[in-house]
Amino acid sequence: MTCVTYTAVLNVRRETAEHVAKPLHEHRERLGTRRGTRALGAFKQAVLVLRWFTDGARLVQLARDNGISTPTAYRYLHEGLTVLADHAPDLSTALERATAAGYTHLNLDGTVIRTDRVATPGPNKADLWWSGKHRHHGGNVQVISAPDGWPIWVSPVRPGREHDTTCARTHGLVDALNRLAATLGIPTLTDLGYENAGPGFRHPAKKPQGRELDLKQKTFNKVIRGIHGVAERANALFKVTFKALRRVSLDPGSITRIARAALALLQMEHGRTT
Repeated sequence: MTCVTYTAVLNVRRETAEHVAKPLHEHRERLGTRRGTRALGAFKQAVLVLRWFTDGARLVQLARDNGISTPTAYRYLHEGLTVLADHAPDLSTALERATAAGYTHLNLDGTVIRTDRVATPGPNKADLWWSGKHRHHGGNVQVISAPDGWPIWVSPVRPGREHDTTCARTHGLVDALNRLAATLGIPTLTDLGYENAGPGFRHPAKKPQGRELDLKQKTFNKVIRGIHGVAERANALFKVTFKALRRVSLDPGSITRIARAALALLQMEHGRTT
């Protein structure tokens, strides 16, 4: 069989690939990896990781293109995810940066990252990773964004069946964001999925059963939804920029590293952390 070769261009700046290669090289130095003992250099490993992220390239294809085995490609990918994820900010750092930037408010929104079917029983024998709202399996990730919708922090993954408020409480977000509002006057705008999360959260007023909202409530809802609407940009940036985040075929638990690595990549590509 004769194979067809072709030229392809990765839609990523070379500077970004070099930025990714640097921590990979430093990681190898910490491990004491000797020169020439790896099948791929740090730069080619960075390109492999970027291809998986941006193009959603299959590991079998990446292995073939680089002349390595599929298990080796998996090891390089997971190593790259771990190294990149370590460069994403933790919650306290992200909030400190937001405060220093002088933000008037923050946005919080959850997104469910689709996964292959995972048969893991949850409470009441319900499928743990099945999202009834989205009608597919996935992992819930909470995203904090700046007033203009730029993502500044992503949470660890929680099973898709969990409500946004439950996820936020599990990650300590409810306490942290209420404290931020109480001490520094920086509220967090959300949708109705975070109702009753606390005084530091601002969300639209819920329509009372059997009654209509009054004019003041309707006006408030228009203002909140108009300002908070840009928060959708954060989740869109992740899923439009990175095909790997549209559907994850790896272990759902790996979504934590994938989401954090994606945030680090966005910050590298755009040179912006807040």
